[in-house]
Amino acid sequence: MKGKKVLVKPNILSDNDPAKCVSTHPAVAEAMIRFLQNNGAEVFMGDSPAVHNSKFRADKCGLLKVCETTGAKWVNFNEKTVDKKIDGRNIKIAAIVDEVDLIISLPKFKNHELMYFTGALKNTYGLIPGFTKALLHGIYRDMDSFGKLIVELNKSITPHYFLMDAIMGMEGQGPGTHGKPVDIGLLIGSTNPLALDVIACQIAGYNPKSLPTNKIALNEKLWLQSFEDIEYNGPALDTIKKAGFRKIPVSANRNTAIRFLIGRINFLRKLEKRPVFLYDKCTGCQKCVKICPVQAIQPTLSDNRKTILADNKCIRCFCCSEACQDNAVNVKIKIFGV
Repeated sequence: MKGKKVLVKPNILSDNDPAKCVSTHPAVAEAMIRFLQNNGAEVFMGDSPAVHNSKFRADKCGLLKVCETTGAKWVNFNEKTVDKKIDGRNIKIAAIVDEVDLIISLPKFKNHELMYFTGALKNTYGLIPGFTKALLHGIYRDMDSFGKLIVELNKSITPHYFLMDAIMGMEGQGPGTHGKPVDIGLLIGSTNPLALDVIACQIAGYNPKSLPTNKIALNEKLWLQSFEDIEYNGPALDTIKKAGFRKIPVSANRNTAIRFLIGRINFLRKLEKRPVFLYDKCTGCQKCVKICPVQAIQPTLSDNRKTILADNKCIRCFCCSEACQDNAVNVKIKIFGV
């Protein structure tokens, strides 16, 4: 470790109070940084949130303060990028990945409206800077294709170690501020991202095979030949599973034929979960407008509605809900109205 350059990559969805459990807790990041520094490493830290512009500072979440306290160097992923060939496309990646010897990933134990649960594999997606992440949602439009992208990204860039912050997790409508903090009381570590995600899913009460990233990686024999290959060294899972953890309902509409029909019959589309705007909470910040990969959300001049959703364009990526810090975008089934 001595003399090595190490990137610590937390999960910063948005710059919120650590108590909301939106991001990796600063205490976990600081402990990892100090461990690395005590072993002679030069440490860098950075991430790219859902809405990453020139004004972004990891201030409210406490991670910038951790850098100031420890002397770790904060990296703005937007400032310098490199192109990597991933899934046959040239995708911009934060250049720091080629400038360090090791990458340590610090995912957060959270639900995710699109992917059900977010973990080690999903946290690597934050290496893609700025609004490129949202644009890729416009190309990879459903959970299976998006899951394939995440797996391909991790094949290209696999962090060397993963430590999941599961001391306090998020249940309910994660990964943004609609989710609710919940006491989990764990740290989960592994050099194997798939193994970590499988264990974390079980602690949350999910069937690990219901997560697209887990299923795709396992089918390709990446990181594991089977779930039985996991070398687990910890308390019996039955003793640490979070009873009553509020999960994202696993969709029955994964069947290709059903998805085909839903995509072409407007009434059936209304039976899916979709973004629902709570205009009494909307501040007009237009982060949802900026992040929408298919321009399905547009600003209006109405006093009552500051934005409007074109439902026929919406691809159900839920980026708008992730980006909104005012709890003004809910995700639910709503047959009537907009």
